Amino acid sequence: MEILLIRHFMTRGNAEHRYVGITDEALLPGQTSSYPEVQAVAVSPLRRCVETAEIIYPGVRRYVCDELRECDFGLFENKNYEELKDDPDYQRWILSEGMIPFPEGEGRDDFCRRCEEGFCRMTERFIEENYESAAFVVHGGTIMAILDRFAASRESFYHWQVKNGEAYRGKLCKREWSKGIRRLTGIERI
Repeated sequence: MEILLIRHFMTRGNAEHRYVGITDEALLPGQTSSYPEVQAVAVSPLRRCVETAEIIYPGVRRYVCDELRECDFGLFENKNYEELKDDPDYQRWILSEGMIPFPEGEGRDDFCRRCEEGFCRMTERFIEENYESAAFVVHGGTIMAILDRFAASRESFYHWQVKNGEAYRGKLCKREWSKGIRRLTGIERI
């Protein structure tokens, strides 16, 4: 089964380099791109992902999956580096390389676990419904969490970063997945 992991198109907060997690922003106008055709789309419930999926895959069956939403950045939400650089909590988070939870927000382990559960749930549904290709239109953090856990090749968490509108393509073996061997192979950036 072919799997595409697509990061949503750009929002105003993205353009301003803000930590846009649970903030439910619309896309900036006039964005489009071409991606391989798929039979089904899993999408984060946040507006920027829903709008991106509608642009890329009009008419393709969409499944909204709450677990695929972006991380809750807590007190850092919708702020950028300039607004945070003198905040001691922000400096502690930077020094931890993102390993400590965001103040009043989500921790990386909980976030990754949630994304993994959503990816597994949707993948199992796509296998049950006998799809051969599917896209996940989600967030940059969600893509990093999924590939950090399921990529056959071991890379660092931040190795999997993508810009708005960028994507990865990989394959999974339905038979292996159903037996509990859960991995994505042949991963390439498209």
